[in-house]
Amino acid sequence: MNIALIDYGIGNLRSVKKAFEAVGTNIVQTSESNLILNADKVVLPGVGAFKDGVKGLQNRNLIPTLRELKRRKTPLLGICLGMQLLFDTSSEMGNNKGLGFIEGEVRKFSNSALKIPQTGWNQIEIINKSPLLKDVKDQSYVYFNHSYYCDPSKSVDMIAQTDYGLAYASAVQKGSIYGVQFHPEKSQDIGLIILKNFVEHCQ
Repeated sequence: MNIALIDYGIGNLRSVKKAFEAVGTNIVQTSESNLILNADKVVLPGVGAFKDGVKGLQNRNLIPTLRELKRRKTPLLGICLGMQLLFDTSSEMGNNKGLGFIEGEVRKFSNSALKIPQTGWNQIEIINKSPLLKDVKDQSYVYFNHSYYCDPSKSVDMIAQTDYGLAYASAVQKGSIYGVQFHPEKSQDIGLIILKNFVEHCQ
């Protein structure tokens, strides 16, 4: 199995790489389009602002590469900011256009009673079946760190949701495109199950 970890200048690549290695997978960190396009599966990580993430992809000419992955139906996993970038738009730092792989918007938590960003452990409620969540128990705890959340236009694209002042999409799937808002690399055993599922079961 040949897996590419996209390096676009933003993200905690080392911890993601180590987590995949912990489930017995070789993963190559790269910003080279030819290596990404020749991979069996691809991971788009990320932490930080949506606008900076888009700029990082643009500066490395990786947006056409990602669109080609989608056309080829190569399994792609977006993590945290990487999941948000899969959506149409984000209101972070103005109105910014994303990849448009999943219909919907990225919005800021607006409940003043909540601590923003959401940082720490919270539960996921599984609402649609997906190979990404195979053997993951409903209401499992995973680790989050984010101020913005994904709001898909179609509920069928949500595979798990989390309650933080409102129910929002914490995991998504549309065909070969997968995303998790939480950090599986920081989510202990549950996170490793999810990464292993991506390697072994997601098509």
